[in-house]
Amino acid sequence: MICVSITPEHRTLAKVDLLNAVRQADMVELCLDRISLPVDLKELLSDVDKPVIISCRRPQDGGTWAGTEDQRFGILRQAMLTGAAYVEIEADIAHELPRTGTAQRIISFTSLRKPLENVPEKIDRAVLMSGDVVKFTWPTATLDAAWPLLAAVSRKCALPVVGVGIGAAGRTFSLLGLKYGSPWVYASLEKGMETHDGQATVSELDELYACRDITPKTQFVGIVGFGVSRLTMVRLLNDGFRDLGLNTRCVPLEIGDLEKLRQMLDLLQVGAVLTNRHLGEHLLPLAQYSEEAAKVGTNCDLLLKKSDGWHAYNLIWRSTLRLLEKTLRRVSSKGVTLNRRNILVLGSGRLARTMLYGIRQTKGSAALASSHDGDDEIRFCQECGAESESAPSEAHQVSSQLHARHLPFSDLSSASPEVVIVADPALEMGFGARQLNPTWLRPPMTIVDITQFPEESDLLAEARERGCTIVRPAYIFAQLLSDQFKAVTGQELPTHIFYEALGLQ
Repeated sequence: MICVSITPEHRTLAKVDLLNAVRQADMVELCLDRISLPVDLKELLSDVDKPVIISCRRPQDGGTWAGTEDQRFGILRQAMLTGAAYVEIEADIAHELPRTGTAQRIISFTSLRKPLENVPEKIDRAVLMSGDVVKFTWPTATLDAAWPLLAAVSRKCALPVVGVGIGAAGRTFSLLGLKYGSPWVYASLEKGMETHDGQATVSELDELYACRDITPKTQFVGIVGFGVSRLTMVRLLNDGFRDLGLNTRCVPLEIGDLEKLRQMLDLLQVGAVLTNRHLGEHLLPLAQYSEEAAKVGTNCDLLLKKSDGWHAYNLIWRSTLRLLEKTLRRVSSKGVTLNRRNILVLGSGRLARTMLYGIRQTKGSAALASSHDGDDEIRFCQECGAESESAPSEAHQVSSQLHARHLPFSDLSSASPEVVIVADPALEMGFGARQLNPTWLRPPMTIVDITQFPEESDLLAEARERGCTIVRPAYIFAQLLSDQFKAVTGQELPTHIFYEALGLQ
């Protein structure tokens, strides 16, 4: 169930907010921290046909109550007697508010600075306080911080457990909590009405996650990283799961201590993790087995849990080259195979190594150039100070290891490749010695940039203006998403799912 929290400031607006929340929620939390007194709760709740939680939180509990404690007690006592389904009572004052009326008691434990300890012990205390539900609230910047909450929800407890995670991993807790028996999760009515940082809106929980359909059998796929494109990725994948009738959800994961991550994923039954190039290197040690592309690129974009452990995969080269071949088929009369193409890879890091590996798998070959070449630098013997031969640059070493031709960056102006794959996120355009001269970009070059998809880079925009053929990053993103989806589910991601969202044709 979804409980929408509202914090009205005026009695007249409280009625409106309540009715708006009731239309979208399974239950409503009416927070009276900011409301002007006096308030007639019986009249306020008279037209509400769904369960209502009454709370009135102090500043130390994340609220904004500025009145006296006697006034606050008066509101909570009134709530117990005037139709509220639940009343939230802080653990430290629960003994001063004995049970009266028909309202059930939510015993709350709150820490605004760090996770609470001894959660099982606090649940036992809530039982002694005549609690019907126990609620925990604390900061959840990472999955590590949310873990005690998840562990409490996932085990059989004396009382139902609900929780509020403040911050990035709060949404993760809410979604996983529903799978493991939390009776409801909290949401805001709309953006700007959140009761705490990171709180999802009711429409996000419904539209992004279809959270009311989450059951104990729901399978979760973790999403790590991706920045501003993560919500797009979550939406597309969850729409795909829903379209195919799969009881699976993508959930964002904020990773903390990698040592604990494997155990947490196993206990939470998260069977797959999708990540991006920024964090794939850090997640690679999670896997007991890595495919060759992941080893060569020291990076992964998919982790799958199998019967023998976690397996790491690097799919970006497959997705990129597949789209490149489709583009060449459309614009070239030379055929679509890459094995006779003049291909240049710009970069020498993980992405470049991955693409060179992929080109080799297609029986193709490529040259490698990097703006980080050290070939032109004068080196000196550390002992005598005499000039010495230049040590091999990183690009030269990568070229040698992956059987590619090495092209010094200073010689780039004389090269005329048919295909250019940009795999260096730090590459800059300009007229300096270590910058890519924009006048070098010319037809009939085909340009692929895999450094910041699904957005189009400045380099791609420049190449288009100069008449080059472009492989659109949004298509690469869609292809990678489709490849990851198939690896996780064994089924094809319906194309209509991402075509409209990404503006594809």
